[in-house]
Order: sequence, then structure tokens, then C-alpha cells
Amino acid sequence: LFIIVSTAATLHAKGITDIQTSAQAAEALRPIAGKFVFLVFGLGIIGTGLLAVPVLAGSAAFAMGEAFGWHVGLSRKPQRAKSFYATIAVATLLGSLINFTPIDPMKALFWSAVLNGVVAVPVMVMMMLLSSNSTAMGHFRLPPILKSIGWLSVVAMAAATIGMFATW
Repeated sequence: LFIIVSTAATLHAKGITDIQTSAQAAEALRPIAGKFVFLVFGLGIIGTGLLAVPVLAGSAAFAMGEAFGWHVGLSRKPQRAKSFYATIAVATLLGSLINFTPIDPMKALFWSAVLNGVVAVPVMVMMMLLSSNSTAMGHFRLPPILKSIGWLSVVAMAAATIGMFATW
């Protein structure tokens, strides 16, 4: 949220709405960081990468492992979960290889966010149906107040997605 607000207050206010480079994106921090804008932005990107890469690669490995019935878990030794650790390595490698393609990273970030937003609606519907199912959840089924909040969230997300497509 801070990034969105600071970008709107600095770049959008100056008419910069099509960010093509990381240098342009960093300019949103200039009012706060001054001459250290690129250092602060660079440290933020590195920190985000150090947080995101293991989470994304690990979640991909866990999802694949659960889907295919592999032994999964970072507490397992690599010899006991070869496919799991191989998936982490491949996901990390593929993410790194994108740097060597002509893909514009700003556009890739934008389109991945759009795709995540669109895919979120059916995933949320499936989660709500599953968490409301007494056969699947037993006595851990969602209480009515959380079910209401969940379905309101699904409706809000669906409305945002429809709004995005309507204004495209």
C-alpha cells in the first residue's frame, strides 16, 4: 500500500503513468530518500527478492509435491525428497533465466499481478466451498460470520475483476 500511495503522490502527480524502468519506479521514493533513492530502492528490491524467491519456489515445490504424492518438506533430507528439492531448484533457475530474456520486467510484474487477480476469484470460490463443506472439514467448518466475510470477499474480488475488464 505504501508503494502505491507514494507512487501516486509522486509519479502520477507529475503525469508519469507508464513506468518502463526500475529507475523510473525508484523516483517514487525521491521525496523520502533524497539522493539515496537508488540505494534505498536497490536494497528494497534485494530484500524483496530474498523474501520472495524462497517462498515462491518453496510453495511451487509443495504444491507439485502434494499434487503428485511426493515426499515434501524442508525438514526432509534431499535424498528423501529428491523431486521436492529438484522443483525448488528448477523454479529458482527459471525465475533467474527470465533476466536473460527480452521480457520487460515491469510488464512481467504488471501482467503477473493481473493474472493473479483473475485467477484469485475461482480459487477463492473453491476455498469457500471446501471450507463450508462439513464432509471435508468435519467440525472445523467455517462459522457463519467467517463464511459471510469470505463470500463478501469473493464478491468484492469478482467485482474488481469485472471492473478491470470493463474499463480495459
